[in-house]
Amino acid sequence: MRRSSRVRVGRTIAEKRERLETANERAAARKKDKLKKALRVTVTLIGFIAIIVVLIGLYFSFRNAEIQLEELNNSTFTPNPTIEIIDEESTATGGHLTTRMLEFIDRVSTSLRELGFTPTKAVIPTGSVREVDFYLDGYVGFIKTTIDRGAGVTAEDAERMLRYLTENGILEYTYIDVRIDGKAFWK
Repeated sequence: MRRSSRVRVGRTIAEKRERLETANERAAARKKDKLKKALRVTVTLIGFIAIIVVLIGLYFSFRNAEIQLEELNNSTFTPNPTIEIIDEESTATGGHLTTRMLEFIDRVSTSLRELGFTPTKAVIPTGSVREVDFYLDGYVGFIKTTIDRGAGVTAEDAERMLRYLTENGILEYTYIDVRIDGKAFWK
């Protein structure tokens, strides 16, 4: 019975001997290994430095954004509405307008002007805490708004509703209600 084996017939196991390296070859191999190691260390250090530079850049970027946000929050916005404001509540109880309400009126009237309308007056109805009605020059009815929504969005919704009514030939209406996000009503 013949089995195949790794051992060759008539030869010893240690027959295949490795070739001996010369001293010069060993020195060259060591030098090559040192260069590879130095290259790996250099690339790793450059990578760490790049990561640190990016992190520092992000830190200062966020820090500048925080500083700008602080300055924006600390800057006092003094509302100066240029339209007539009628507070129906003040005639009955002597109430006064809040800064938030004045800011809203100022921003909505500015946004309406930017959209091509001319607001003439803002009325705060009796018994309402957050409602402001805007009257526009050349339009019959008024626009019901609430200070809980953004001024720009409110003005854009009013502009869309006015455009819709004009396109459909509805020129007389009592009011347009844009107090609810995504919906508008008219009467």
